[in-house]
Amino acid sequence: MKEQVKVIKLNGNLNATTSQEFRQNITETLEGGTKIVLVDFQDVTFMDSSGLGALVLAFKTLRAADSKLVLCSINEQVRILFELTNMDKVFEIFPSEDAFNQVLVSNT
Repeated sequence: MKEQVKVIKLNGNLNATTSQEFRQNITETLEGGTKIVLVDFQDVTFMDSSGLGALVLAFKTLRAADSKLVLCSINEQVRILFELTNMDKVFEIFPSEDAFNQVLVSNT
C-alpha cells in the first residue's frame, strides 16, 4: 500500500506564483497512478486564495481519477484560511505525516 502514496512537501508560500508548479506536480503524480497524495505543509509559511484554489483543483482532479488528496502539518495561518472558507470540512487534515501513516497502517 505504501507505494500508492505520494508525499508532496511544499515550502515557503503557496500563492499565484507557486501554485502552477504545484498543479504540475499533481499532474505528474496522476500519471504515476498514485492512489493517495499527501500534501505536507510543514514548511509552508503562507497560503493565499490562489494557493487554496490550486488545492481545490487538485482535490477535484484527483477525485475524478479515483485518487485521494489529504493534507498534513498545516500551520495556524493556513488553518484559519481553511476554517474561514469551510475547506476544513472538505479536506482530510492530519496533524503530521506520522499521524497519517498510523491511520494508513491501521486501515490496511
